[in-house]
Amino acid sequence: MVTGDVELEPDVCWQAMHSRDRRFDGRFFVAAVTTGIYCRPICPVPFARPNNIALFPCAAAAEAAGYRPCRRCHPESSPGTPAWLGTSAVVSRALRLIWEGALDGNSVDELAGRLGIGSRQLRRLFIQHLGVPPIKIASAHRVHFARNLIEQTDMPMAEIALNAGFQSLRQFNHAVRTVAGQSPTDLRRLRDKAAMPSQRGEFVMRLLYRPPFNWAALVAFLRPRATPGVELVGDNSYQRTIESDGGAGIVDVRPDQENACLIVRIALPKYRGLLRVVERVRRVFDLAADPLQIASHLSRDPRLKPLLVSHPGLRVPGVWDGFEVAVRAALGQRLTVVDSNAAAGELVRKFGTPIETSVDGLTHLFPRPEDLANAELASLGISRKCATSINALARALCTKEFTFECSRTLQETIARLSAIEGVGDQMAHYIAMRASGEPDAFPLDCRSLGRGPWKGEVPASPDRLRSLAEEWRPWRAYAAMHLWAANCDANS
Repeated sequence: MVTGDVELEPDVCWQAMHSRDRRFDGRFFVAAVTTGIYCRPICPVPFARPNNIALFPCAAAAEAAGYRPCRRCHPESSPGTPAWLGTSAVVSRALRLIWEGALDGNSVDELAGRLGIGSRQLRRLFIQHLGVPPIKIASAHRVHFARNLIEQTDMPMAEIALNAGFQSLRQFNHAVRTVAGQSPTDLRRLRDKAAMPSQRGEFVMRLLYRPPFNWAALVAFLRPRATPGVELVGDNSYQRTIESDGGAGIVDVRPDQENACLIVRIALPKYRGLLRVVERVRRVFDLAADPLQIASHLSRDPRLKPLLVSHPGLRVPGVWDGFEVAVRAALGQRLTVVDSNAAAGELVRKFGTPIETSVDGLTHLFPRPEDLANAELASLGISRKCATSINALARALCTKEFTFECSRTLQETIARLSAIEGVGDQMAHYIAMRASGEPDAFPLDCRSLGRGPWKGEVPASPDRLRSLAEEWRPWRAYAAMHLWAANCDANS
């Protein structure tokens, strides 16, 4: 059994393959040397003998070695988190930048510069943790997204090539044929006939995740924080207005009742930049999380273990727009949830951009930073401190004093946010958790632990609370979500 250029434990991998253990889906990939095909460890097809198997930490590494994805288990669309999670913060941040398009027209040197390291060091880290350099990861990401569009939609090939970030149709055809062993046209002929139905001018896609996925808890968190005119959150749907490539539209996300995926419907006047739209949806619903790995770590604390049992698959809700959640956080610091929603709705009506949609209640795009940088907000009925904080946040983004860059460490993000007038430590952690996707942010104070597992023994000081939370690293944001859920259960 060959393990490529990175260290994998063959005995553990073989056991996972033999039992088809879903906990390992996405953590490594299995290639058959004799057939040139690579699979997920849960593939129903019998695996080759150990001496004819090669193991890889990610799909891109298998493809770079010349293997094609299995048509039965579709390893290129495997949900969950690859082997790098938790092993290298630099690689994690670099991958998030790549998903956001950092290598679409830019160099690895520029990506490394954004991360504050040299390009040679970045390539070395990628080889160490993933077995392939950054450019191979970006190329594989484009091909996998393109293949999803080929197999799930009726979008013309030229539009797919453009949306997936290819520079030409010829480059697109060559890349797909190299990875899949077939042309894009052949792949479309073989696609599943039960594709998601869509209306005219609407794009529909399935986004996979690693179960369990606690949809009910996620929408219970999002519903009271929904911005009037911009978001609608129901028991089985999340809808909001969006802007992409200068066009306004809506996104509708619903859980699939039969499969481990979300059904995403996107309506835009044009679909250039679709890859980034889909990545934002993934971020809002935290689809990259590995709930079993996170639960295994947090359950070491006996106080948290009952919460993990009562709320399996809890995710950390992201946001569509970092500025939007920062403004909502500023309003929420000094207002109740009801008053905060009323003020947010008034802010959207006064400073947002009106749009026409097919959904009642979705009427505006959220204001941009330049709309609020010097806006007079007293008419919203909020305090002067709150208005000053919102103005300061908007100006910081306009002047690039602060950006929602995932290339920064949590400490750097907190320090830059805390330097903005009116932004305290707790608010900075909340923004970092939701807008920057920081899994180790911890936006709780002692009062937040007055119920649930800490009822009757609330930590006496912030220092004591931080000390208790140290053993939850690097998943303190997930611990915070479980504590919030416990408080909600205690209040209901």
